[in-house]
Amino acid sequence: MDEKQLWEKAVAFHGHVCGGLMIGYKASLYAIELLGLTFSDGEQVVCVAENDACGVDAVQAVLGCSVGKGNLLFHMRGKQAFSFYCRGTGQSVRLVLRPKPGRMTREESFAYYEAHEPRELFDRKETAVALPEPARIFDSFVCDGCGEVTGANWIRLAGERKLCLDCWKGYDRFCV
Repeated sequence: MDEKQLWEKAVAFHGHVCGGLMIGYKASLYAIELLGLTFSDGEQVVCVAENDACGVDAVQAVLGCSVGKGNLLFHMRGKQAFSFYCRGTGQSVRLVLRPKPGRMTREESFAYYEAHEPRELFDRKETAVALPEPARIFDSFVCDGCGEVTGANWIRLAGERKLCLDCWKGYDRFCV
C-alpha cells in the first residue's frame, strides 16, 4: 500500500480525521522507514504506546499491532511516545513527539503534523522498555466468588478459594 492508502485505512479504522490520528500515522511511517517493518499479521512487530489516544488507532491500522494479538501494549505515561520492535531483527526505536510551535487550533495542529516529515516531528531514542515476551495463553478458572471465568494469571488464592481480582480482598497493613 502507498502512504495515501495507509492514511485512508487509518481514517476508516478510527472513524474520523484528527491531529492525534496523524501523529500515530507519522510515527508508524517513521517506524517502517527506520526498522523496515511491514504489516504484522502475527506478533513480529510490537508497539508499546505510552498513551491511549487517537494515534494508537493509526498504529493498529498501519502496522497491524493490536491488544488481542498481544503486540500492542500500553505503558501509560501520558506522552505521545511509541516504542516499536521488530522481533525478527531485534531492532527497536522509541519515537517521542516534539512540541509543536506555539498555540494552534485543532485544524492548524492537523495541518502542521500533515505538512511535516516524520523525522521532523519525532525524536529518535533508545527504547526504555525491554521487548515484551510473546503473548501467552493461560489456563482459566471459575472464580469461587462470582462464578466468572478468569485467566490463571489474574486469580488469587484465599485459603482454598480461587478468586478473581474483583472478589479478592488483598492484605496491606498500610492501606486502610
